[in-house]
Formats: sequence, C-alpha cells, structure tokens
Amino acid sequence: MTSIEDFTSQYGLVQKIDAFGYLDYLKKNPDAPRKHGKVVLVTADTPLKASRGEGKTTTTIALIDALRERGIDAAAVLRQPSMGITAAGSKGGASGGGKASLTHPELIDWGLCGEMGAIEAAQNLLVSFAEKAVDDGKLDTILVPRVSEVPSRSLRQIAVDRGKGDVAERVVLTPTCELMQIVVLSRSMDEISERVAKMVAGTKDGKAVTFGEFVDLWRITGILGDAVKPAKTETVNGSPVYVHGGPFANVSIGIPTLVSVEMACALHDVVIVEAGYGTDAGAQKWLDIACREYDAQWPSAAIVVTRASTWCDDPDLAWRYPFHVQRLEGLDIPTFPLINLWDGEDDQIPALKDTAKELEFRDPIIGNLYRDGGDALAPQLDAFVDAVTNGSMPAEPHSHKGMALVENVRWVAEHAYGVPADRVILKDGFAESLQAAEGLCASAGIDFGSLALVAVKSPATMTDNDRAPEAERTVTLKKVEVHSGAGLVHVNLTTSLTTPMPKIV
Repeated sequence: MTSIEDFTSQYGLVQKIDAFGYLDYLKKNPDAPRKHGKVVLVTADTPLKASRGEGKTTTTIALIDALRERGIDAAAVLRQPSMGITAAGSKGGASGGGKASLTHPELIDWGLCGEMGAIEAAQNLLVSFAEKAVDDGKLDTILVPRVSEVPSRSLRQIAVDRGKGDVAERVVLTPTCELMQIVVLSRSMDEISERVAKMVAGTKDGKAVTFGEFVDLWRITGILGDAVKPAKTETVNGSPVYVHGGPFANVSIGIPTLVSVEMACALHDVVIVEAGYGTDAGAQKWLDIACREYDAQWPSAAIVVTRASTWCDDPDLAWRYPFHVQRLEGLDIPTFPLINLWDGEDDQIPALKDTAKELEFRDPIIGNLYRDGGDALAPQLDAFVDAVTNGSMPAEPHSHKGMALVENVRWVAEHAYGVPADRVILKDGFAESLQAAEGLCASAGIDFGSLALVAVKSPATMTDNDRAPEAERTVTLKKVEVHSGAGLVHVNLTTSLTTPMPKIV
C-alpha cells in the first residue's frame, strides 16, 4: 500500500518529502488512508523591539511535545530561518532552545538542505534573463529585484551598466522575494511554473512584460527541485516537525508553505502552524491571505505568546496584547494566552494569573519552556485540548478579492491594528503609486482586484505611533508594489522596516 514513506527520501541528516506528489496521490485516491488534522495557530504579541523574539518556536516545540505526551498525534510546521538575519543572531536561531529544541539546529540555522539558496539562485537567474532582455531590446526597465541572504544596505539600490544603460535594480532578502511567495502559496510544480510566467519582469515603452513572454520556464523550475520539498526533522523528544517556507512576516507573508501544512494535516490529528512575528503580522497574513484567498484551513484554536516583562515594562504599549487576544476571540478562534518565562520569573505566576483574569482571558498557560520544555505545558492543557479536539471544523472564511485596495487596507487597519477607516492616511505620492500599479497590471492583462493584500510594515509597531492615545492612532499608506505571479499586492504602511540588518551575538 502506498504511504508517505514512498514520497520520502533521506537528505543528509534529515528527510525530504515530495509533498506535491503525496497530496496529488491523495487527490487521485480519495479512499487512501489519511487524517483530517486541525490547525492551531501559534502567534505572539507585537515585540517591544523588532529584533526580539517572544518565543514562538520554543512554544511550538514544547506544545507538540506536551500534546504527544498526552496521547495526541500532533506535529508542527515551522518557517525556515534566513541565514543573514535570523541565524546570524538578531532573532535567535528559529530552532527553539533548551528542552524545547529541534535536533540538528545547526542545519536549520545554516541553510538546511539548500532551499533558500535554490530560491535565491532561481530569482537571480530571472533577473539575469531580464538584464539580457534589456540588451535585446525587449525591456527598458527591470522591476524584479535580485535577492541575497546577507544583503548590504549598499545593494538596496544599484545601477547596471552604469554609464551605458543605467538600468536601476535593487536587492532584497531571499525570504521576501516574489519567488519565495510563489513557493509558499503553490500546490504543484505546474502552478509554480504558471505563476513565474505571470511575474512582471519589467516594462517596455511603459507597458508591463512578464517572464512568460521571453523565458523558458523549465530553466527556473528545474533549479527549485528539492527546494519545494519540506524537510521531515524532529524535536529532541522525537516529535515530528516539518520545516518549509520563509520567515519575515513584516515585509512578506512570513508563513509556512501551504503544501507543508496540508501534508501535515493529512498525517496528524493536530498541526501547530507558527506564523512570523506578532498577531498583527504573520497571524494576520495566515488568516487574511492564506485562509481567505488561498483556501488554507482556518485555525481551530490559537496561542498568543508573550513574555512576563511585556505586561509591565511599558505601560504605553500594554494595550497591544489584549487587543490581539480579543481580536482572535472575535473571529471565533478559541485563543489562549501563553506566558513564556525567563529564569527568575517563576514568582510572578500568581500575579500574571490575576492580570489575565482582570483582562477576562482564558486561563493563561505559563511556564519556562527553555528550562522545562513540554513538561511545563502538559498539565495545563485541559481547556486547550478540549477546544481543539471537541470543536467542529471551522467554516471557510469569505474572500476579500474584488474589494478596492484602499478599502481593504482600511479593513485590515481597523481589525488587525485597531485604527478606524477615517484615521487611515494616504501619504503624498500614494495615489500616484496606486495608479501606476493598476496601470502596470492592466497592461499585462492582470486583474488588479484579484490580488491579495500584503501589509508591509515594521514588526515592532501596529500604527504610526503605538504610544499615542487610542483616539489619536493612525496608519499611513506609503506606496504600492505588485507581485502578480504570487497574486499579491504590497502596500507599505507606517514605519516600513523592510530589512532588519544582522546583529551577531
């Protein structure tokens, strides 16, 4: 009998799974054994600093260990870190810590099986084709950026053939590029090929030119090979973890690949999905992009991670955590606060429980997960397990496709950031940027209204000034950028911290 093992191969110290092939097999064989796992979303408070993690990965690893200790078949799907930022030390290694760690964290931190490198090579090859197209007279501008895992600020704006063509280009982080988004959102190699063909390479005489008009796409999809296969690793306690997708939800979508989550749901009863940064970033994008527009599963429950210090260190920002919890509860997602303690904070547990009660939260889950791992969580999960296992499968959310872009951003600002529509501000030049994006799509035959919204902002703020009184908080819209192959449109807003630079620690 065919099983997941038939789609699995050893790749060094980890295994790679042909998730596309496995899900295609299940589609063609509806009677084949499979599970219908429920998704649990692990997200976090908005961090006090962009470079500070609240402990989502450590929580995710401890949580699946605790669930499996209770006899529940649970697995996790994590995003792969970026070598230039995450693994360099500015946000930890994205592989947990202490007793809540993955095996072989050095592989996770430093490139895993080459997925990032393959996507980087493929996107840069596209740019090389675009440069050749300029020489051949097919393009006169290049709109797709080069990518790098360890970019320099000096590469953010460059010119090719300076003094000859002076063709402007730029460099962005690999996880934020359009090809990474395509891999995250696609469910087959054919879909990846179709989406790459729709990517806008640049313009000729003011009209958009897509890669499908002048590139043999097998040259791109051939590079991706193993990069589109999730890596099957595990926690130090033997719990299954799948690692796939890009990390940065402030500038991109920052969620695991849809195919890795769907594969995990076919193999396990509960699947923990970790989304990037806070509830206003990766969780917002899982809900409003992956679920609303790409048919990913709506969460059956959510956990919002924070630190004990977050609740008392900065009173001006204390409104953010309750806002996140209440927002998710308002979406009919049972939402559990989880406080990840540091050493020396155990004596704060009674006070933290009192605060949670005052805020009318569900009973908080509290523990030092680095020190104690899943053992800290297992005795506290009765209500969580009840909500996940006994709740019905969530209904499919409604799409926002066709909604005017500014109207859609105003909806996100109100629901994800707490800023009403009348306090969403259009910066000078935004209207022209929007008009140019609409014109670009029209010239390429792309339905602008079908593109899903990506909010691009600093991960450390939800509004223009989170310290302002509630009645004075605003969100400013700055510019628009089309990623037509991925089916996305980016809107830069508030403080757009697009590439937090590495800080080696």
